[in-house]
This record gives sequence, structure tokens and C-alpha cells, in this order.
Amino acid sequence: MQSTDKRPLSWLLQQFQLKPGKPAIFSGLRSLIILGVPIGVGIMTNHAAESAIATMAAWFVGMVNVDGAYRQRATAMIAATIGVTLMFLIASLVSNHLWLAIPTTFLVIFISGLASLYGNVAASVSLITSIMFVISLAKFASFSNWSTLILHCALCLAGGAWTSLLLLGLWVVRPDVPAMQIVANCYLSLSQFVNLASQRGVNPNERQEWTRQFLQAQDTVIQDLTSARSVWTTIWTRQRGATLRGNQLLVLIEDVNQIVNSVVALSELLAIASEHQLFYRLQEEIQQVIEQLAIALQMLSEAISNDKPLRVYARGKNSVHLGDLDRTVEALEHRWEVLRAQVFNQTINIQIDEYPDVVNIRKITASLTKLAQQINTDADVVTDLIQGKKSSITQRDISPPAQSEPTAIIDTLRQNFTFESVLFRHALRLALIVTFAELLASVLPLPRGYWITLTALVALKPNFGGTSETTVQRVIGTILGGIIGISLILLLKNSLAIAVCFLFLVFIAMSVRSLSYSIFIILLTPAIILLLNLIKAGGWEVGVLRIVDSLIGGVLALLGSYLLFPTWERQQLPAQLEKTIRANLAYFQQVIANYLHPQPDASINMLRHQAALENVNANVSAQRLFSEPRHIQGEIEPVMTLITYIRGFFSSVTTLAEHKREFSGEYQFTELKLLTDSIIQILENLADALGQGQPPQALPALDGYLEVIHNQIEQLHTTRLSEIATNSQTLTSTLQAVREQTPLSTELDRIVNEIKVMHCVISRLQD
Repeated sequence: MQSTDKRPLSWLLQQFQLKPGKPAIFSGLRSLIILGVPIGVGIMTNHAAESAIATMAAWFVGMVNVDGAYRQRATAMIAATIGVTLMFLIASLVSNHLWLAIPTTFLVIFISGLASLYGNVAASVSLITSIMFVISLAKFASFSNWSTLILHCALCLAGGAWTSLLLLGLWVVRPDVPAMQIVANCYLSLSQFVNLASQRGVNPNERQEWTRQFLQAQDTVIQDLTSARSVWTTIWTRQRGATLRGNQLLVLIEDVNQIVNSVVALSELLAIASEHQLFYRLQEEIQQVIEQLAIALQMLSEAISNDKPLRVYARGKNSVHLGDLDRTVEALEHRWEVLRAQVFNQTINIQIDEYPDVVNIRKITASLTKLAQQINTDADVVTDLIQGKKSSITQRDISPPAQSEPTAIIDTLRQNFTFESVLFRHALRLALIVTFAELLASVLPLPRGYWITLTALVALKPNFGGTSETTVQRVIGTILGGIIGISLILLLKNSLAIAVCFLFLVFIAMSVRSLSYSIFIILLTPAIILLLNLIKAGGWEVGVLRIVDSLIGGVLALLGSYLLFPTWERQQLPAQLEKTIRANLAYFQQVIANYLHPQPDASINMLRHQAALENVNANVSAQRLFSEPRHIQGEIEPVMTLITYIRGFFSSVTTLAEHKREFSGEYQFTELKLLTDSIIQILENLADALGQGQPPQALPALDGYLEVIHNQIEQLHTTRLSEIATNSQTLTSTLQAVREQTPLSTELDRIVNEIKVMHCVISRLQD
């Protein structure tokens, strides 16, 4: 969940913030090799201008984003190589005739825009081929004779083939690298998520900012987990069975999901406990354990990413050393026993309303101990994974992720070839704006006017929010980068120095590309200016032209997104919120069904993941709303409040799902079914209200059910306190009921409160 601070300076600074993660140094080095070879050959043979064609093709093919199996990567890169060559050929044939170039531009861009119907890989390939067409049409392509055209097309093929051979050759040496890296990313984002949990009760005055960061970190883990499952499925479901390494990676992926659930539940427990004084007597030890859990997860991420075992120590067998995790857990358990003894020795002075705090603290310590055991187990799996050992740990009740059925290309196109389709409207809008920009650049005497077209092509997104954000990042990045490029041109007079500086900028730009698009543009702009200067295609004036053209292209993109059949997020948001509530409702229904009729049910994991994804989608939708014009947005505060409380509801249900592991079902609240049935009816009505655009029905009397449950839990606590006075060590049926029902009662209270707020906010939105 991103910040909603809309002050111009704060919003502007957010566009240049680095995302969590490390620079992709390998990607930067790879780009150096990809570009260095054709540039070097061109300089040594005195054909720098001709080598620019091969360099451009090599660069674009290298920028295709593909995660997954070797076959999928190879297919994408071969398609990109053929695509850039075909675009160069088409551009060459039509470039000398404006009456041909303009309709061809419309057709090429429209088809490329529709390619996103077939997934991210197709969208990535279509984007780089579109860019190649625009640049070729304006800069490189001109049909003079067939021999020159064939030579230039051969240079395109050579550049793309060089990149493909290099990357696919590196990949085939270690084909599991994509899966290893994305699992490592899961554990890194999980480490950051757990680290935020340690700050749950530290600064009560900054609770809202903590909540924002915590939910954003949770979304990142969910997205990484979804990507990891997708990559795993792509690599191994083509085989009859996963390899040993594939099975171990699958265990690690699914364990990320389990740890996320445990941390969400732990955060709920900490939120409850931090409201009472007893918690602060163990706060330091609890915080230390959570911090060590985060450190341990980061160490696992590094071990998986490097494919090398961390420092090991004797513990029956080789195992990844998890720092001081075990020591801090032991310290917490010891401190809990001391606190428990102190509290129970003063049983006479304990108030009945204080006993739930004791139960909650015990639940927190038990959860932390289980988390530490889970991470130790994962450390053993990582060690076996790296050392290539077979382990019984991998024999779990974990099934491979389901593989979605591919949809026929024609069927997908037919279903979306209508104005009802957002992607169809975007493809048409993109084609119109890019064609207009091309016409503008061709008719007016604009030096390097194709940069206008290029900016419009890259900046225009399916929604206004995405367009405005990309435009701001690209335009400001181009201005700053242009200033850097002009300065470098004035300072550097030697071609070798310019080439070295160009390669250095490319290395840094590609290394930070995944962390910040804005910084990527700031570094890429001077690199392009230097490249053009290197091939004698301009001086420092090129930097000024690029800034001006980027401004014009950005304005065209914004106008196109605003004026041409726009899809405003305010119109789409109710449907997304309805879908989100229904996903969370399905998750709640299944969890409560297991409480009422205890039985193992594997569908909970699927329903939980679906609800988590819809929560992420709702937040992304809200963020797009923030980027739209203010007169379109409507009220933002109730939207964010609703999403926050839906997320709170999800956390409460996840806590119940985690607690279900300890639930025997021998003791049941008499009003549990009546209360949960009412909650289900309310959520169904709230979803219907959003879908139909009508106010929700009045809330039924939920407090009456809660009062009965409160009386029952209070009676259990009273009975248990009487038992403690005589024998505090014996496990009785009352103690078992207290341990099972106290967290259930607490979470039901929180769920009812969350339902009330959601009802109030939706009533306000509908009014």
C-alpha cells in the first residue's frame, strides 16, 4: 500500500525512490557484453553508424523480460529477434512514402497493443518491436537498394542472435537459476515483512505509517510468491515429475506461504497484546526474536541466491547457521516461564479481565517458537538443496501449483475485440496517439522528432494513473539525464572516453532498472546522447532536443489518456471492491466451517491466496485512483478506509485459520454459528451493495451474540483461575477450552468491529 501523500514535492520524490532489493549487477554486466561487442566491432572496422543497427537490435532483445523455463525464454528471444528484424524491414519499405508510413504505423502499433492480451512476455516482446519500428522508421530505415536493405536486416538479425546466443548459452549452464533467484526474492521480501512485524508495538503514535508499510510489504511477498509459483509451474509441469531440486524449491515456496500466514496472525496477537501492560514485560525479548527471524530469512535468501551454503556448525548434521535465533528463542521461553510463575504466584490478585492477557502472551511465545522451528527446517532444506542431498523433509503434503489451461489465440482475440475490453480501447488509443505523433514529427521540421513518438509510445498506459506516473518519471528523468548528457559531451572529446562512459552508464542503468524506472531513465538518457555522438549523429544539442521532444511526447500521452475513450478507476473500483469482499467472504466461510465441523480441508490455502491477491488488486486499483484528476477521483478517504478494514478482516480470518491447528472442537460457543451466519449475510449484502450501486441493509444485532460469547469465556476464565489456585500444572479440559476459545473470542470481537466499519464506509460511498 503506497503512501497517499499528494503534496507535489512529496509525490515527486516518491517517483525517484528505490524499491526494496539489490541492484542487478549481473544484468548490468550482461548488458555491457551485449552492447560492447557490436560497438567495438563497429569502431574497429570504422563502421560505427552501421554497427548502431546491430547494437540497437542486441539491446532491445536483451531487454525482453522472461521468467520461467529455458524453452519459454528461448521462444521469447527468438520471437524478439525476428520481430525487430521484421519491424526494420517494414519500416525500410514504407519510410520513403508518408502515405504508406502513417497507416502502417497505426496498424503496427495497434497489433502490438493487442499483444498484451497474451501475457507479460508477449507484451514485452511487442513493446521492444514497436520501439524498433519507430526508431527505424525515423532514423535507420530508408529503401535505396535491395543489397543495402538485406545488409541492414542481416545486422538486425546478427544483433538479436548475438544477444540470444549469449543469454541462452549462459542460461543452459544453470537452467534452474530463474527459479532459484525468484525463491530467493521471496525469502528476501519475507525477511523485510517479518522485520516490520517486530515494530508492531514500538511506536503507537506512528501506527498508521506502520500499517501502510506492513501492508505494502505483505503485498510484495504475495506478488513474489505468485511469481515463484508461476515460474516453478512453467519449469517443472512440462516434465512428468519434478527433479530433486524442483521438489525442494517447491517446499521452500509453500513454506513462504505458511510463514506469511503465521506472521499475519502474530501481528494480530501483538496488536491485541500491546494494549495491555503485561506485554511490555516481554516486549524486548519478543522484538529480539522477531528481528532474528528476519535476519535468518535474509540469510536463507542469500544462500539460495548464491547457491552456496552459509557458515555451518555441528548440530547432528550440516545446517545453515541462523545466527542467534535459537539463543533468543530460548531467552524468550525462559523469560515467559519466569513471568508465568510470577503471575500465577499472585493468583489471588489477578483480575478476571487480566487473564486473557496471559493467554495471549503465551500464544505469542508459542507462535514465535514454531516460526523459529519452521525456519530451522527450511535452513535444512536449503542446505540439502545446495549440496544436492535427498532429504525426507521434502516429503510433505504439498501439491504442485495448478497449471492454467491455455486459451486459444483466436478465442482470446475474439472475446476482446470490442469496446468493452480495456485492452482493446488501449490498443486503439495507443495506435491513434503514436500515429499522430509520427505524423507530427514527419510534417513539422523537428530534428529527431521520432523521440516525440517514442515517448508517447512508452508513456501511454491502459489507465490515466499509469500514464501520468510514467510520463512524469520519463520527462523529469529525461530532463535530468539530458543535462548530464550535455555536460559529458562538453567534457569528453575522445571517442574512446565517450565509449567507456556510455558503457558505464548502461551498466548502472540496467543494474537499477528493476529498482527505479526514474533513475533508469536518468542514466539511460545520457547514454543515448553519448551513443549518438559516438556514431557522429549529433553534438550536445542532441540533449536539448531530447528534452523538448520528451516534453511534447509526454503531453500527447496525457492528452490521449484523458480524451480518448478513457476508463476511469472510479468506475472500475466498485466492481473490484465487490470482488475483493467476496474473495475474503469465501475464505471466512471455509475457516468458520472448519471450526463448526472440524476436519482437514486443503481448500483453505487456495481461498486464502485468492483473497490475498484480491486485496493486492484492490490496493493497486486505489493507487491508480490517486493518480487520476481530482475532479474524477471523488472521495479517496473512505475508499482507503474500506480497503484498510478489508485487510484487517483478512488478518483476523488468517489468525483464526492459524489458531484452528490447535482447536479440538470439544468446546463450542453456543452462539458461534448464529454470529457467523449473520456476518456472512452482512458481507454478502455489502458485496451486493457495491455491485448494484445501492446502500446496504441495516446491520442486524451482532452485539447480542457477542455478549453471550463474552459471558461464556468469562466463565471459563473464572473456572480456570480457581483451578490454578490448587494446581497450575495440570492440563485440564478447562485449560484446553481457555486456550482454544480465548483467541477465538478476541478475533470475533475484532471481526465484528471491522464489519461495522466496512458497513459504515460502504453506506457513505453509496450515498
